[in-house]
Amino acid sequence: MKTRPKTIRTAERIIQTVEVTEGAGVTVHRSIGTPALRNLDPFLMLDHFGSDDPDAYIAGFPDHPHRGFNTFTYMLDGHMQHQDSMGNKGDLNSGGAQWMKAGSGVIHSEMPQQTEGVMAGFQLWINLPANAKMSEPNYQEYSSTSFPVVQEKDSQVKVLLGDYKGTKGPIEDPYTSVSYFDVALNSDTDFAYATEKDLTSFIYLFEGEAEIEGKTIPLHSFVVLSKGDQVKVTAGANGARFILVAGQPIGEPIAQYGPFVMNTQEEIHQAMADYRDGKLVQQKAAMIGS
Repeated sequence: MKTRPKTIRTAERIIQTVEVTEGAGVTVHRSIGTPALRNLDPFLMLDHFGSDDPDAYIAGFPDHPHRGFNTFTYMLDGHMQHQDSMGNKGDLNSGGAQWMKAGSGVIHSEMPQQTEGVMAGFQLWINLPANAKMSEPNYQEYSSTSFPVVQEKDSQVKVLLGDYKGTKGPIEDPYTSVSYFDVALNSDTDFAYATEKDLTSFIYLFEGEAEIEGKTIPLHSFVVLSKGDQVKVTAGANGARFILVAGQPIGEPIAQYGPFVMNTQEEIHQAMADYRDGKLVQQKAAMIGS
């Protein structure tokens, strides 16, 4: 029996980020969640933040609500404190990450704990299916040492979520099976990784230079990958570093108003009313992690 050839994923769309002001005046670079790409099922938003100017980040992200989805924050550099309406409190440092299932409702803040130096990272919003949108929230926080790193000849892969060649990250998403890898490549080398054909996947290049199937990827670009069962990235002369993310589409209607993501406008109106009336937070979140 002949082996079916691999279908290489191509760069289906290359999207430049848009500067957006969030929190108390922090500028982030947004790719998913813009007019060019409202969502990418199951992903709802991707922000890349990064600055060595304290005036650009010190105001942070004071108390704000969420309902109906998960957030995943990965700190590349810096120190930020999480605090939420259920009493959870944690410190997120360089290389660490947090996974928060807002579920039925959470109000939280993310505030810088530094007055100088670089603060950089990513925040990804991942949708929840209708039957989990009003489920109990929870919060997971992990230090940098909690995430395994796979060192190969020409690459280094930090496994935050999912399974990379048998090495599993500590966080699992039971709804969309998200994989999230921080990949660093040596100069002029190739990276190849087998994926499930029907997963939604993307790459965000944040250091160096790269090509995908002959197409040059500009720095700080978001790349929607075509369907296929293998990802292949070629680093340029200065190497490359990117996040590679994949997840199972949910395939349900999306109704969104700011920090509330539900399936219908009626549910959005209810979320807004609950927040206005002090009823958004319905259940105490559980915190796990290390």
